[in-house]
Amino acid sequence: MKLYTLDSIQFINKPIEDVFEFFSNPDNLSVITPPKLGFKILTPTPIKMSVGCLIDYKIYLMGIPIHWRTLITDFDPPHTFIDQQIKGPYTIWHHTHTFQKVDGGVEIKDRVVYSIPFSILGRILNFLWIRKDLENIFNYRKKVIDELFGNDDYKSYA
Repeated sequence: MKLYTLDSIQFINKPIEDVFEFFSNPDNLSVITPPKLGFKILTPTPIKMSVGCLIDYKIYLMGIPIHWRTLITDFDPPHTFIDQQIKGPYTIWHHTHTFQKVDGGVEIKDRVVYSIPFSILGRILNFLWIRKDLENIFNYRKKVIDELFGNDDYKSYA
């Protein structure tokens, strides 16, 4: 099984507690997810984030509804949390969110380790479409987050 890694780094000029609170609130995922995915939380809200928390979503990939379930496997406010897909489109989806105080704000690091089903076909799909689509999703998030947090002089990079 081939594993892929996607890394993203973003700076926000706000206190770490505010930034962590925003990102650890599942309701905010719909705000930072591209509308074309039709993202919807299925788990009743409010959701109290903690280790062992299960969250169900629905997204649309190429118009096809996909049920996605994640498990929170680590939760250490205001520094990190990890969500892992236990049902969804990937063979493996392990997403680590890290928040670190830096001069003038917070550095957010996202690391996604994922694997695609369908063996060689999955590798081809990742090369032709999936990797670029994931990068576009994270770029969309960065743009929305910069607007939400008023990062006029933001440092946003991957």
